[in-house]
Amino acid sequence: MIPSATELSFVSNMMWLTLADGRRLGAPLAYFPRLLAATPQQRQQFEFSGNGTGIHWDELDEDISVQGLLMGVEDRTRGNRIAA
Repeated sequence: MIPSATELSFVSNMMWLTLADGRRLGAPLAYFPRLLAATPQQRQQFEFSGNGTGIHWDELDEDISVQGLLMGVEDRTRGNRIAA
């Protein structure tokens, strides 16, 4: 079963994701420079893609996979790091 998200919120410099199975996952915004630099209003302009398997911010040109977050993978825009 592919993990999927049902809710997304931001508290301070953390992103919190609620999964369909009830788990809650937190990731520091420092892992995602575009989200870190975005305004709180821009962060709220997301949509779940692929039935909740991904998160997309059109204005920020940012896409994050739930599976990547579960694996602890950071943003690929930072040189040699692996994509989320």
